[in-house]
Amino acid sequence: MSQNPLEILVVEDDDGDVFLMREAFKEVKFDVGLNVVNDGVKALEYLRKQESYSNASRPSMIFLDLNLPKKDGRDVLIEIKNDENLKSIPVVVLTTSELDTDIERSYKSGANCYVTKPVTFEGLVTCLKEIERFWFTVARLPSV
Repeated sequence: MSQNPLEILVVEDDDGDVFLMREAFKEVKFDVGLNVVNDGVKALEYLRKQESYSNASRPSMIFLDLNLPKKDGRDVLIEIKNDENLKSIPVVVLTTSELDTDIERSYKSGANCYVTKPVTFEGLVTCLKEIERFWFTVARLPSV
């Protein structure tokens, strides 16, 4: 892994889940810049460097909840994957939904990975370790 921390964008409206993500990243000792937005509109503003996000860093990966206020995560995913400047960013759908329709729709819309949120903190830590191991050790990502 590079010496500079990777940039991760977490799109999540539940403050408790955001807190757990922050703590889990510390536990994993995964050197990342963790940026959080709490709705779909802000996610797209962040990614497009609009409004108050003009100095936002391009994320190396996006963790996207599906059930978001203002703009649904399903729609955000479609916009990301249809945008020439954003579509190469890996999107991990991290959500409570276990519905086959959500899983299928997410992959058809371009999700790189679909993960049901673990119910325990230990499960979240294990999940992040596996994501880190695969996406940042095994897989090759674009340097853009």
